Amino acid sequence: MTTASDPSYPAHWEADVVLRDGGTARIRPITTEDAGRLTSFYEQVSDESKYYRFFAPYPRLSDRDVHRFTHHDYVDRVGLAATIGGEFIGTVRFDRIGPDGRPASAPADEAEVAFLVQDAHQGRGVASALLEHIGAVARERGIRRFAAEVLPANTKMIKVFTDVGYQQKRSFEDGSVHLTLDLEPTAESLAVQRAREQRAEARSVQRLLAPGSVAVIGVSRSSAGVGAAVLRNLRDGGFHGHLYAVNEARAPGIEGDLLDGVRAYRTVADIGAPVDLAVIAVPAGRVPDAVAACGEHGVQGLVVLSAGYGESGPAGLARQRELVRQVRSYGMRLIGPNAFGVINTAPEVELNASLAPGPAAARGRIGLFTQSGAIGIALLSGLLRRGEGLSSFVSAGNRADVSGNDILQYWYEDEATDVALMYLETLGNPRKFTRLARRTSAVKPVVVARGGRHTPAGHVVPGTRLTDATVSELLRQAGVIRVDTVTELVDVGLLLAGQPLPAGPRVAILGNSESLGVLTYDACLTEGLRPLPPLDLTTAASPADFRAALSAALASPDHDAVIVTAIPWVSEQALADDLADALRAAAAETPGKPVAVVHVELGALVEALSAARATTPAAAAPPGPAWAASAVAGPDAGAASGPDPAGPPALRGPIPAYPAAERAVKALAEAVRYGQWRRANADAGQVPEYEDIDEAGAAAQLAALLADVAPESVATLDEADGRELLARYGIRVLPVLPAPTPDAAARAARILGYPVALKTTAPHLRHRADLGGVRLDLTTEAELRRSYEELTDALGKPAELLPVVQAMVPRGVDTVVRSVIDPAGGAVLSFGLAGVASELLGDTAHRLVPATDRDAAALIRSIRTAPLLFGWRGSDPVDTRALEELLLRLSRLVDDHPEVVGVSLEPVVVATEGLSALSATVRVAHPPARTDLGPRTLPSY
Repeated sequence: MTTASDPSYPAHWEADVVLRDGGTARIRPITTEDAGRLTSFYEQVSDESKYYRFFAPYPRLSDRDVHRFTHHDYVDRVGLAATIGGEFIGTVRFDRIGPDGRPASAPADEAEVAFLVQDAHQGRGVASALLEHIGAVARERGIRRFAAEVLPANTKMIKVFTDVGYQQKRSFEDGSVHLTLDLEPTAESLAVQRAREQRAEARSVQRLLAPGSVAVIGVSRSSAGVGAAVLRNLRDGGFHGHLYAVNEARAPGIEGDLLDGVRAYRTVADIGAPVDLAVIAVPAGRVPDAVAACGEHGVQGLVVLSAGYGESGPAGLARQRELVRQVRSYGMRLIGPNAFGVINTAPEVELNASLAPGPAAARGRIGLFTQSGAIGIALLSGLLRRGEGLSSFVSAGNRADVSGNDILQYWYEDEATDVALMYLETLGNPRKFTRLARRTSAVKPVVVARGGRHTPAGHVVPGTRLTDATVSELLRQAGVIRVDTVTELVDVGLLLAGQPLPAGPRVAILGNSESLGVLTYDACLTEGLRPLPPLDLTTAASPADFRAALSAALASPDHDAVIVTAIPWVSEQALADDLADALRAAAAETPGKPVAVVHVELGALVEALSAARATTPAAAAPPGPAWAASAVAGPDAGAASGPDPAGPPALRGPIPAYPAAERAVKALAEAVRYGQWRRANADAGQVPEYEDIDEAGAAAQLAALLADVAPESVATLDEADGRELLARYGIRVLPVLPAPTPDAAARAARILGYPVALKTTAPHLRHRADLGGVRLDLTTEAELRRSYEELTDALGKPAELLPVVQAMVPRGVDTVVRSVIDPAGGAVLSFGLAGVASELLGDTAHRLVPATDRDAAALIRSIRTAPLLFGWRGSDPVDTRALEELLLRLSRLVDDHPEVVGVSLEPVVVATEGLSALSATVRVAHPPARTDLGPRTLPSY
């Protein structure tokens, strides 16, 4: 017998998943304790579905059937169930079979698979999710193929199999469709899986941001407190759906009267109508009861404002984990706890379920996500003050469930959002974040300000082994615009939301102050832009002069962007409106280039420019970013097909104004770099396939190596195991032979063949040729023995030095290749030249894993000492193609096997033909629960 508490129970197969409609379900192994649940589930399945499952009328399960379907060995017979509220909504099982189709055990590698989904939940993607998970379980148990028999009329189930993306065979035998699926993941199956993930997660966020009805739980009778504040914001913001207040202190029987003008009830159950979203604002101790009431009522999602969870210490973290488990058990999703709230300005929704003080956010094209409520207030205020609106806003607090990754999934396909702004303290699942950010950045800019760069002791934000500059570099490779401050986040967002992308770095500067123009010119050079000499219009310039100069600059083929500088006139207010009109008119005449304004104490001009929104109704605005097409057109590109990249003149956004030249130039420079990334990544390259890679062998070896490693420990492989693992991916490490005595060294040299190298491997001497622990080009035994004696005399006894002998390799350039799993950056591939100088200067470049062929080529060319690889001062160029292949193979190893948490190849000697890895260190650990690999799953607690 196997129960959930049995040591043999595979708890790691448990997973929460998001279904096609945005709801959630839990997938777990079926145990002997599930007999009652299975029987109840089967009773709710229609006769037609039962017929499709058993190919005959099968009204009820016999005791023998129930026993067979609940007793599994989790090796040759496995059953999984999808559950909501603890009850089954779908099941899947496989039975291992032999070539004759009869039950078998390993090494048989085929299994028969069958599904059954409750009719009420068909069409939600339950079977597709179960197939992903049972496929991963089968691969873990050595099963390589699934066989299935399906009736021709069961078109839904046939579609589940055919749409999964696996290689398959299909035939018609004895009145049924016979399907065979190869379970080896393919590029198509991965694409299908991630497309389903995107649709499901986006839909789950959409249900939270566009509910048809909202209940606020925890509204006091005195109209004071958090709940009452949210209720007023919902009411005053003009929410288009049904709105309810819940106050548990109300006397029974007095239901439906008003609190702040909203119908009030004692419990959610008393409402008597569907509730899509519940905002919970009660003390943490009462939250579980509120969640249970919402779950029983069929609420789809929650925003929990209550504090006292993970931010308050270990006890609060335990309470938070239990909250997530409870919420997901009902198929709901959760924003929070300790959240600030959500806003959706869509005209058909107008949802302000937040604690945002002051005026409501205006409708705009910026999406905003924050982890911090305080930062959220600052960002909302900054955008409102400068005249910019939002499409949506989510302040997720502790991010126990819904995270920035989910919001990126939503924004990716949200036509109301042109620019994504995010304040993050952690990346959560770095692999997934960079994958989603790269995809989203290909269609709209993602701007991130990241807190926790220098984590103080005791802070809840996890630290990183990478420098802040390295993390920024990695994010930029994914297309993310990384900024340092909240102010920069607003500055960059304003320019990207209102202006087209620049086609290049050439900047025209014009204005009525020569000094301010020079400051702007210097700032452009500092940011790597190519400014032209400033055009001084003199202090006597009128708005008409500004218009003429701006029109000329925008029309010139020599400029990609224009910065206008302005200082006050004697009568500021009168001329500010005229100047704003003049700048808008000039920009509207030539809409394809961005314009930014630098002003000195011209508050009236800022107000006039920010008020310059489109006169055309918002509903007429074209979907998608106004600048999308300009992102991929260079300075010399011809006219793009389709809509004008900047849109019609009347639809151009407001011209952003900045009180300092450095801020305007910084925002423009980020837009330039983003445009360059868009153009460069129009062809992102390929992750190459190598036929000699033994992925299955590497997986089996890692499983054996980790069998005795504690769950939280990291193990460093010995030399032989590390060399064997790397060899499975075509990475050959030159062998070394131990030399504890001069005689042993001589024997080793005879085995390897002269010439040889004699090296110390003691930790304090490794890779420190400057300390004299290496002797090269030893061609005779006499030289070897003499060098051995010199080493031991100078540095210590052999037992301390751990000397080894290694064959000499062709001379070349010594390099270092590494990969590491970092909490902030995810899987990272690093490259640099070996030696003290590179180490001292930090001359190491990094790329995200998995690296493409373009990434590998760019990586070796991005270090400052790269010329040494390409024939510096008459030297012979080395084999960079072999180096690129080594980087790609290492990237594949780390990407395929999250158990590999660190690899260091040092040195790698790159010769004119080929290369040699002389030493390798490999570190392994049990993979984390969130790897962004395998079947779709939500973060687990």
